[in-house]
Amino acid sequence: MTIVADGLTKRYGSKYAIHDVSFEIQPGTVTGFLGPNGAGKSTTMRSLVGLDRPTSGQGFIDGRPYRELAAPLRQVGTLLDAKAAHRSRTAYQHLRWIAATHRLPKSRIDEVIGITGLSSVAGKKVGGFSLGMGQRLGLAVALLGDPHTLILDEPVNGLDPDGVIWIRNLLKSLSREGRTVLLSSHLLSELSLIADHVVIIGKGRIIADKPLAELVDQPDRIRVRTTRAVKLMEVLVGEQVTREMTDAGTIEVVGLTSEEIAERASRNGIVLTEIGVVPRSLEDVYRDLTRDQVEYGSNVQGNG
Repeated sequence: MTIVADGLTKRYGSKYAIHDVSFEIQPGTVTGFLGPNGAGKSTTMRSLVGLDRPTSGQGFIDGRPYRELAAPLRQVGTLLDAKAAHRSRTAYQHLRWIAATHRLPKSRIDEVIGITGLSSVAGKKVGGFSLGMGQRLGLAVALLGDPHTLILDEPVNGLDPDGVIWIRNLLKSLSREGRTVLLSSHLLSELSLIADHVVIIGKGRIIADKPLAELVDQPDRIRVRTTRAVKLMEVLVGEQVTREMTDAGTIEVVGLTSEEIAERASRNGIVLTEIGVVPRSLEDVYRDLTRDQVEYGSNVQGNG
């Protein structure tokens, strides 16, 4: 099932939580949804599944708004609030209640408990769960209907390293089955190991929507070290050149080759103690794209 955001806009008075957000998520892929706090990630995801009513625009799952799906839990699994479970119920009771209301077989409850590693705590009350166990229960709910589409907001939040690896492998295996996975995460290094595609939002607007490989395939960033960094910054100027002093004595440059930097340094009597290409990572790209995307609409709740 394809996930489509078509011009989603959510306005609170004169402030926009999201503005004309549009993208398309294809089956068989894991898509990372990134952005600073307050950029509009949660609002977008909630709008896709009808938990927020957009001011304009629509979200579609397999060509239909979420509210028109015949069997939502069987078609879309969501993890948008891991604390939604009633604290006095056990994990098993919580899953049993959801399964019953959606006419799902009881056998599926034991399956998702096993998949999410909840077997040892299935009989314990949710109120005593750690953050990580709460996340696992939220994932169990998302998987309960064996859906073709998953929309997950920070699914690795609170998980220990083994849990992070587990969910990485789980989501990769689900995408290989042809399922559609959209997830947000602040763990960019982890996301780079799992995502096929990345959508980045800032100040309520989409600022990048590309395959991960294409996103990180940027011009070389050259790192230079010298005791005369301030002077070197002055000579490394140019219309298509960007440079940043990352710490005392270290400059990162885009738009010049190593040879061009070395030649300019030599011409100005500047000795370089180090020069080399810095591999581009998802963290680097994200930092560059969101550098000026400060928290947007922070006075509005639910605008993450």
